[in-house]
Amino acid sequence: MRSSFEQRIEQEKSNDIDLAPLLDVVFILLIFFIVTTVFVKETGVEINKPSAVSSENLEKNVFLLAITGDGQIIYGGTNIGINGIRSTLEHLNRKESRPLIIQADKSVTTDVLVQVIDQAKLAGITNINLATDKSK
Repeated sequence: MRSSFEQRIEQEKSNDIDLAPLLDVVFILLIFFIVTTVFVKETGVEINKPSAVSSENLEKNVFLLAITGDGQIIYGGTNIGINGIRSTLEHLNRKESRPLIIQADKSVTTDVLVQVIDQAKLAGITNINLATDKSK
């Protein structure tokens, strides 16, 4: 016969919930969502975009290039300038061909915008879009 102390210890052991399988499932779900999430590399600057009635939502898997009001060309939070566009986009386009979205400030001159588009085309980007705010 067992003592009441041994019975109490065994009863407490049987009441414990094993959390290991639950933690395994949570980590597997976390890994699944991290792997399947599409990451968009933001430009890192706030742009005052022009508005357009014909605006459309584009896919998330794109290259984002920003042109600030003072003419800086920003990719991934870094000022690459006009001269850095072609080499940056050629390098990125070699890995995976994606559309380019240019986020140009309202005050950017047409001359700067055309230079950016020219450099992107020379880098081999064929699908170039301009970011706008949707007009109501």
